[in-house]
Amino acid sequence: MRFWRSACLLVVLGCSRSDANTVTLPHRSTARLGDDPPVMINPQSPVEYPPALLARGIQGKVVLRLFTDEAGRLVADSIRIAESSGYPALDSAAVSAAGRFRFAPALRNGSPIAATFHQPIHFRHPEARGTTP
Repeated sequence: MRFWRSACLLVVLGCSRSDANTVTLPHRSTARLGDDPPVMINPQSPVEYPPALLARGIQGKVVLRLFTDEAGRLVADSIRIAESSGYPALDSAAVSAAGRFRFAPALRNGSPIAATFHQPIHFRHPEARGTTP
């Protein structure tokens, strides 16, 4: 067992490259109890409902995993789907719009910090009744 751990560590260390343009993202959420997550400050949502799905009344929710720096700027390479809606067109619309999201930075004890967080995107048909997953 110890041999395999050492071998895996060597493989990981041997494959890692240092690049000035590479941003290392945390594997887990950096939020702690008492932290305030980033807040979207767009005056209007940049997310566009796919017309074909809107016409068919299809709804859904996509949860994106995002990373913002200390200024609240979204790191573009951090955009990931944490939970799919089950509809590739909704997932794609959420990911495409994420680059246009604007955030106030996350805060820890009142000071801005970089943070990984989940951002839900709800696609709700204007004429639908009931709840969206």
